[in-house]
Amino acid sequence: MPEGSLTTRQDRHPERSGPTVFPPAAGGPGHAVEGSLLNRPGGAAAAFVAFLAVAIIFLAGCEKKSFSKTELRAVTDEVVSAAQRVAGRKSEITIRPEVQPSRSGAPASLTADNIYISLADSSQGGALRQALAEIARRHKLSIAESSAGGITRYDFSRDGVRTHAIHVVTPLAARSRPVVPHLRGNPQLAIILDDMGHDRAAADSLLALPFPLTISILPHLPLSAEVAEEAYRRGDQILLHLPMEPEAEGGNSEGVTPEEIELRVGMNADQVKSALEGMLETVPHAAGVNNHQGSRATADLPLMQALMPALRDRNLFFIDSRTTAATVAYDTAERAGVPAASRKVFLDDTPSKEAILAQLQLAARDASRDGSAIAIGHPRPATIAALAQGVPELEARGIHLVFASDLVHQKGH
Repeated sequence: MPEGSLTTRQDRHPERSGPTVFPPAAGGPGHAVEGSLLNRPGGAAAAFVAFLAVAIIFLAGCEKKSFSKTELRAVTDEVVSAAQRVAGRKSEITIRPEVQPSRSGAPASLTADNIYISLADSSQGGALRQALAEIARRHKLSIAESSAGGITRYDFSRDGVRTHAIHVVTPLAARSRPVVPHLRGNPQLAIILDDMGHDRAAADSLLALPFPLTISILPHLPLSAEVAEEAYRRGDQILLHLPMEPEAEGGNSEGVTPEEIELRVGMNADQVKSALEGMLETVPHAAGVNNHQGSRATADLPLMQALMPALRDRNLFFIDSRTTAATVAYDTAERAGVPAASRKVFLDDTPSKEAILAQLQLAARDASRDGSAIAIGHPRPATIAALAQGVPELEARGIHLVFASDLVHQKGH
């Protein structure tokens, strides 16, 4: 691909593309060429010398130029300046360095910059696209483009190695969407989508939905920060999907494998605080927390008493996913002064579109009866298809789609 050229790809990782295959030269291997050096006296030695000279020239010309940290950051500065020119000086731009940890104890090395840009108007996308193509051409970088919903990503690379991932997001508020009247006193429904951070395709499908949701993201995954940034800029609310210890394998009601890093029974307050801080570093913009698994952890009073002050100190709310009837998490949060709420309905225990639509109707009935409800689902194809069909129908009936934070309660308030 010519340097600085722009291609549209479904693959978001151009460095993983297949090798370029060159066809064999005319008269390929095993075919002598009449009149060549090999057919002349002393031709073998002369041919070897000629071959060696050509090889040295070829290798010198094909030597890959390393992309220094200084050059990488220079490109980043140009991208930021271009975004500010196109979207205005007040445009929200975030840079998240991507580093390669060192095994020898040396400082981690910078490998790429992730740049997140919010556009106030989708019409600005064309001008930004041209500016990025010019930057890539000037620095002899390849550029690949992929889009999903209101998010476009541009990957810069040199010699097949990615140097920049530029995420351009048009918030839902800036896109055309049917206006749904929300009357005071309408039933409120919050929908939380758990287990985000594993699957790029699932995130793309979810972020293409034309309404905001509460997105709960698992920490310490390759896509945790990326999905959190994109969803936040799109207009979704972000939760940390906090891994907690499930029941022991023999009686594991959740039927899942424990996470490598999770809150476990027996941890003290300092251990809980340290684990929580590490998780939050990988899930930016988290406004609250809900438990991932946790049938054993949420039933353990000392562990929940260690967790809730750590959440309160960070102004985070807590949603009890209720993976066990024995949970004490919600009551402990209330006593600790942490705004909290509990899940009413699981949407996709049965992973078919029809079953999920039925569960969505159940959540709507709960909201109509009680004034509000929280439903939890997962980024599965059937769930996303059911939401795309069912949520506009619920809104047309007067159900108000809200964020989880709108439904939390704080004792004494």
